[in-house]
Amino acid sequence: MKKSRIQYFVLFLCTILLGILSRKISFIPLWIGDFLYAVMIYFLVRIFLPNKKALIVALFSLLLCYCIEFLQLYQAEWIIELRKTLFGRYVLGQGFLWSDILAYTFGIIIAFLIEKKALNYLNQKSA
Repeated sequence: MKKSRIQYFVLFLCTILLGILSRKISFIPLWIGDFLYAVMIYFLVRIFLPNKKALIVALFSLLLCYCIEFLQLYQAEWIIELRKTLFGRYVLGQGFLWSDILAYTFGIIIAFLIEKKALNYLNQKSA
């Protein structure tokens, strides 16, 4: 089955929507938003690398999530001001948390497994 950037883009947008909704609904735990952030990063990387192996995409996505999280330890004035904006808050986050690292890890693993299962299913169906 040919992988489509459009399909990944739609999944990317749906994940953003779910992530925003998860922050607006009070009974949903905060870690769900971090989990979905990692899934969104996975699909974003997939948009740019649709034909790379899923494991490579997962590892690169995880590295990207970890780098963004560890960047939160950097507290220069310019980046603090950037984090006060809507873009900065959603993309760069507010503060380093080990629980975010755990949520990112599970988010990437789940996105990877779902993609592998979905592709196997669709490949068997088209054969």
